[in-house]
Amino acid sequence: MSDSDFSTCDLFDADEQLQSLSLQLQNLGGKKKFTGPIRTIRCHRDNGLVKSTLNTPGAGHVLVVDGEGSLESALMGDMIAEAAIANDWAGVVINGAIRDRAALAQLNLGVKALGSNPRKSAKAGHGVFDIDIEFGGVNFRPGATLWSDEDGILVTNS
Repeated sequence: MSDSDFSTCDLFDADEQLQSLSLQLQNLGGKKKFTGPIRTIRCHRDNGLVKSTLNTPGAGHVLVVDGEGSLESALMGDMIAEAAIANDWAGVVINGAIRDRAALAQLNLGVKALGSNPRKSAKAGHGVFDIDIEFGGVNFRPGATLWSDEDGILVTNS
């Protein structure tokens, strides 16, 4: 299914077993609809692992970042988002903050996050990659499928 021929409402109506994210994330990227298999990161106020991951081939995946809900510093900005586009990532979902909001809105990348903060994060690379993470009532497992549009985010159970 392409990025433009689905509706999360229709998908949920067809399969009520899909997980629906209750956390109200903002659409902050230029691409409002995106879908793909999930990769995950858990980190807190350190975007080193996010940057290194989005600088590798994404093959249409969606990176889900559990920043533990922190709005104290941004986990992604425009330069990292541009690397994600160049490396074929479909989108990034962040339980935390981004920066460069105006620039991200112009980029062809799906981005959902809690909000924005101009403060940079640490760059040490602390965090964990490709583990099950949970927030907003959804279990994000590497390899599961995520769909995101203006109405919200759905995730398969597998």
